[in-house]
Amino acid sequence: MPELEQLHAGHAPAVLAFELANRAWFAASISDRGDEFFDRFTERLGVLLADQEAGVGAFYVLVAEDGSVLGRFNLYDIQDGTAELGYRVAQHVAGRGVATASVRELCRLAAARHGLHTLRAATSHDNAASRRVLAKAGFVPIGPADPADLGGRPGTWYRRDLQL
Repeated sequence: MPELEQLHAGHAPAVLAFELANRAWFAASISDRGDEFFDRFTERLGVLLADQEAGVGAFYVLVAEDGSVLGRFNLYDIQDGTAELGYRVAQHVAGRGVATASVRELCRLAAARHGLHTLRAATSHDNAASRRVLAKAGFVPIGPADPADLGGRPGTWYRRDLQL
């Protein structure tokens, strides 16, 4: 059974493998992270871990029984009890409810572990799968997203109020 684990340095090889294996598939629906992301992966991971230590982010990976990463689920820009949610799952598990279940679990953790009361997420209009995940996880649309925040694609912001 896959387990949602808070990101730590030991996850680095599996996270990098996940990102590389799914790069083209991710780029079909969200902005590609570019070669620099992969070239400077270790440095970027260090920044995430420092943000997590400082309490401005909380980063999670969905880990399969074999240790491979099936998805990433991130809370970022944490402030005043609110955070933004971002997530991505491996192509081979997409459409199986993995993202929805993990987003629901992250909502629970956001309230219980991180003391958050509101999450926001943006997705492009052409990312129907992400829109379904957010709706099934209890998010409601709250307005248009700036296309600059979504790789030039028009989209919508969603919000979920969490129960503490």
